[in-house]
Amino acid sequence: MTESGVSVRSVRAFVRSHGRSRRRAADWYVTGFCVAVFLAVVGDPLADVLAGLAAPGDPARMGAGVALIALAAAAYLAAARAAGPVMLPGPDASWLLLSPLNRRHLLGRTGQALLSVGVVGGALLGLGVLAVLGAPDQLVWRLLGALAVGVFAGVGGMALAVLAQASQSWQVWLTAAMVALLVLAAVAVSGQLRTVSAIAAGAPLQAVAAAAACAAVASGLLVRQAWAALDRIPARDIMAASTRAGHVASAAVCVDPGRFTWIAEDNHWRARTLLSRRWPSLPAPLALAWQDWRRLARRPGRLAAMLTTAALPVVLAQAGFSPAALGVAVLAGGLAVAASSATGARRDSDNPALARLIGVGHRPALAARAVLPALLSGAWTATALTGLVLAGGSPVTGAAGVAVSWLVGLLVAPALAAGGLRMARRSPVDHSLPIIETAGGAIPLGPVLWAVTGVDVAAAGCLPALIALASPAPVPGALLAAQAVAGVAVLAGYVWRTGR
Repeated sequence: MTESGVSVRSVRAFVRSHGRSRRRAADWYVTGFCVAVFLAVVGDPLADVLAGLAAPGDPARMGAGVALIALAAAAYLAAARAAGPVMLPGPDASWLLLSPLNRRHLLGRTGQALLSVGVVGGALLGLGVLAVLGAPDQLVWRLLGALAVGVFAGVGGMALAVLAQASQSWQVWLTAAMVALLVLAAVAVSGQLRTVSAIAAGAPLQAVAAAAACAAVASGLLVRQAWAALDRIPARDIMAASTRAGHVASAAVCVDPGRFTWIAEDNHWRARTLLSRRWPSLPAPLALAWQDWRRLARRPGRLAAMLTTAALPVVLAQAGFSPAALGVAVLAGGLAVAASSATGARRDSDNPALARLIGVGHRPALAARAVLPALLSGAWTATALTGLVLAGGSPVTGAAGVAVSWLVGLLVAPALAAGGLRMARRSPVDHSLPIIETAGGAIPLGPVLWAVTGVDVAAAGCLPALIALASPAPVPGALLAAQAVAGVAVLAGYVWRTGR
């Protein structure tokens, strides 16, 4: 589109003159005072954390630490790609994006915001790297070097995400970078990088400075390319990212985390054309639940990513987490998998009239929809526990440990399915509930009750398994029998009570 002689700055000044008043000195004072209070609050704990880094890293835990850092970097790139990352506020996206204004200047504020996000995210990654490798000497210089490498890496990753939004070829490079980080995490967990991690932990300051310089050069080149590509990003992509950002902001303001899953689900299916197929010849309740199976089959990448996360407990075990923490992590992961596969139950709860028109009773329908969450959560839990057995993080080893792992996964599946269904069917956050005053401050009751809905049922049904997994001794048969009874009882009770 041909650019007009009107600048973006003049347009924004005109909008400000006809909108809200300019910020006064009192507004700047309040902002500065809040920043000063925040720095005073976090200053002392942050100083303690930095002082604790002045020690060599534990070689036995470096592999797990490097894996966690690589996974965090991959999640950072994935979040940047999912967000857009280039977007505009709603009014600018509606009125200024398709105008003949200079596109690069119009997106300048977004670029500055993305730069700030990259700096903060990179600084956190740099601190994580220093916490893993440690600082055997000269803490200040090693801290500055780690922060420099992390910041340049974070800014470069954000620039790569911007380039991926503008060009399909850069999208391939972004995907390759995420795959490389995942491969690095897998190799680090296997223990093949212990020598490299030890060398990096004791690297001289000259090597740290050289790494920071290389990261600065690469980041500068990517930022320059990203700035030049701002005016080549298709308007439809910016509009889509702006719409997603508006929905996410609305969900955050309303404190309704349940909207985020609907946003992700609707954004995935909105632009896809699906072929209709004949409904399978199954009993009525199972035929109703078949849509959940079809939805899962149409997203094989999501299923593969879901199964891949079963390796996270192994990483946590290598990082030195206690058996109790590992047990909680395994059951929490199984509950998340069960909740992610219960979309059909959530739609039945949001639209009960349509569920009644199908002609299937509530209890049979809910029982049929519990089959897929039970199978997925049981398989995920068994796989995670098997990984712990093979990695030596379980008191039971060998074939007996693998058999016990799959038995535990089978026994906790009903309780996890009940918790996942309850999480999927929960109502939005009730902000009319009172606020509880505690020693740690005021706690709103509505978000707390929303967060524990589903977790309470799963915790009650998995209590014997949690006791068994938290114990450093082998799993006794009495707890397994109790888990079998508890899991079936919780699922049957939930279906009977909820399906009325």
